[in-house]
Amino acid sequence: EFTLVVPILLLIMTGLVSFGFALRNFLVLTNAVNTGAQLLAISRGQTTDPCATAYSAVKSAAPSLASGLSLTFVIDGTTYSASTLCPAGTSSMVQGAFAQVSASYPCSFGIFEMNSHTCKLQTQVAEFIQ
Repeated sequence: EFTLVVPILLLIMTGLVSFGFALRNFLVLTNAVNTGAQLLAISRGQTTDPCATAYSAVKSAAPSLASGLSLTFVIDGTTYSASTLCPAGTSSMVQGAFAQVSASYPCSFGIFEMNSHTCKLQTQVAEFIQ
């Protein structure tokens, strides 16, 4: 009986651990994007490059998600993607407009002795510029 149950238990346990790591990464990503969006929303008139400010806030809030993190910024309807610099975004930082930070991060589900399945964690936060 033990030899029949152990492989099933190992599959379940490794699946739970893999799912736990993915969930932790999603929570860290969501918190980091929230921090970046809040900083972006309150940085009107205080920075020459709002995207660089938000990017550094996200990176500082999620140091464990260093590789593979992709950010997109939307300031008053203008999208700045695939870069961390947007000095032109300073002119779009008007009070009452919205600032949005979107992020994606690759993840994988590896179950004991089986091929891992890849997935992508995505989140976005929008704030009104103060």
